[in-house]
Amino acid sequence: MRIQEILAQQRAYAASGAALEAAARVEALDRLEEGIRRREGEIYQALRADLNKPPFESYLCEVGMTLEELRFLRRHLRRWMRDVPVPTPLSQFPARSFRRPEPYGVVLILAPWNYPFLLSMQPLLGALAAGNTVVLKPSAYAPATSA
Repeated sequence: MRIQEILAQQRAYAASGAALEAAARVEALDRLEEGIRRREGEIYQALRADLNKPPFESYLCEVGMTLEELRFLRRHLRRWMRDVPVPTPLSQFPARSFRRPEPYGVVLILAPWNYPFLLSMQPLLGALAAGNTVVLKPSAYAPATSA
């Protein structure tokens, strides 16, 4: 599949509004967590192959921090999605003003090689929690983790 086709699909999904609801965002985070937990051993093997990291360090510095970020995002997501009241100019009385957080749409994440799992997943989690779609480009210098 060519990059233009991928971007067109991402833009169409973002424009559909399917990821605007909190339930859809939480579901995306849940599915990602399930995938991480299911493939945790493979992630450790990939980090060993790319960076010679032992499993304990891989968990401590990459997988564990990613799972904690997931829990944090799920816990605070609905509060972050609320409208935030802001001052209304007197000339607009009796109106009310607020700031509504909205997704950007399609987000590109370019991951570095030094913490290939963590620095791919943390921005991905934040982007998904914010309701964006993501194109993730993993590092070519961490081929096992990128696979």
